[in-house]
Amino acid sequence: MDDVKTILERNARVELDKAWETSFTRRVIITLFTYIVATTWLFIIENEKPFLNALVPVCGYILSTWSMPFVKVWWIKKNNHE
Repeated sequence: MDDVKTILERNARVELDKAWETSFTRRVIITLFTYIVATTWLFIIENEKPFLNALVPVCGYILSTWSMPFVKVWWIKKNNHE
């Protein structure tokens, strides 16, 4: 019976991990950290428009989160050899 409990607990942790990976909160945090790091770097290298130019990697990240579900579905179909 302990084995079943252990498996159920593990499955619950895995489900929470999956939920975190796709959560809006995670995306917002990564977006903010990316913007802060990019802005800081652009200030260090004395870029003329650090606040505006820091949006480039942020937009790239946001676009990648929008496109990945479609790519994932395509990849799974292509690589599912059942």
